[in-house]
Amino acid sequence: MHNFKDLKVWQKSIDLAVEVYKAASLLPNNEKYGLISQLKRCSISIPSNIAEGSGRGSNGQFKHFLTISQGSAFELETQLIISNRLQLLDDSLAINLIEKTTEIQKMVYSLGNSINT
Repeated sequence: MHNFKDLKVWQKSIDLAVEVYKAASLLPNNEKYGLISQLKRCSISIPSNIAEGSGRGSNGQFKHFLTISQGSAFELETQLIISNRLQLLDDSLAINLIEKTTEIQKMVYSLGNSINT
């Protein structure tokens, strides 16, 4: 079992989720069940799957949940790009969030590769 709270990638993904929630509040209300919901869901999924995987009984299961977390990070990047192209998020905010998402993608990938199954 891994202590997820000590993992930098988990800490950074929690911070990113909070920033995404704040950014989502800037989107128009008619996106409540569209992009807002998607942005929130996938941003929460990143640290949640890291935490869930860390509590599983084997390294193989942990790696599996890291791949789910990784997928959510790529989904988040896609949602941010769409939000920016629709001009729902301004360029500077979108670029900042995308850069943080990319960093987390790399960290999750590296963590997964460092775990022996």
